[in-house]
Amino acid sequence: MKLSRPVSWFLLAFGVWSWVIWVTFAKNLWKDASGLAFDSAGDPTAYFWVHLTLAVVSFVLGTVVGVIGLRGVRALRQTP
Repeated sequence: MKLSRPVSWFLLAFGVWSWVIWVTFAKNLWKDASGLAFDSAGDPTAYFWVHLTLAVVSFVLGTVVGVIGLRGVRALRQTP
């Protein structure tokens, strides 16, 4: 299957965007001082685990979508 140029670039941009957003979110989650992510003893809370899982799944999906977009862009460049 061949992807169009706009779709390929959209998927690649979406993958990059996902990484930028979720890496920033994970850093902020790790540094959380509001008491949501870590309790008073410094142990992770359910909020932390749920949002860490969300970030990891988003990293994986963003990577998969970005790789599909990258492969589409590369395939279009190789086509005469």
